[in-house]
Amino acid sequence: MYEAVHATPDGDSTVARQAATAAEYGFDGVVVRNHSDARADYDADRIADESGIDVVAGVEIRADDRSRASGHVGNFRPKTTVLLLHGGANDLNRFAVESDRVDVLAHPMRGQGDFNHVLAKAAADNGVRVEFDLSRVLRKDGGPRVQALQDLRKLRELVEKYDAPYVVSARPNSHLQLRAPRELLAVGETVGFSRDQVETGLREWGRLAERNRERQSDAFIGPGVKRGRYEEDD
Repeated sequence: MYEAVHATPDGDSTVARQAATAAEYGFDGVVVRNHSDARADYDADRIADESGIDVVAGVEIRADDRSRASGHVGNFRPKTTVLLLHGGANDLNRFAVESDRVDVLAHPMRGQGDFNHVLAKAAADNGVRVEFDLSRVLRKDGGPRVQALQDLRKLRELVEKYDAPYVVSARPNSHLQLRAPRELLAVGETVGFSRDQVETGLREWGRLAERNRERQSDAFIGPGVKRGRYEEDD
């Protein structure tokens, strides 16, 4: 299982500290999801050796409109393993699920954001993972927490109905906000997920990383096709 984290300068803890804590909690890896205007500087191989878990390069694109988002996707897609788009604005939510170059629509219910059957179907058609962001449930109380639960339940119903792919995260901004998988499983159950469904969402980060690393390799030609030992470049 993987967690997707914000690290300095986007968060309050270094990638190394996030990875070390994630390892203590039993995760297999972390995706470094810093926003596109606050990239982290780190040595993924060294941190992986020290922590014993996979460290995946990611970026969460933050843009004001679809045009800027499209430009950022074109720029960052070849450079990063997992590409997220910062959701919450309805036009950007739609842009994300309609673009098969985007891996994850991050926190679509944030702020005034909404999600409907049209977006769920587009996410399923284009293989864009919808994020279940558990941070508000974990870190808010009272009315904001109740609203967060309602939003996540609505999102779950749509994702289940249209069989859209998804990921699960607590979106920690520091190692102190990391939560062990068992805690995330318990939160998921309050939304209506089964434990298996939450585990699927936590494992999906790792599946994405494995798929995209394969696509970035020299051996990859297309889905289901790899360069063989006797095949040469034209």
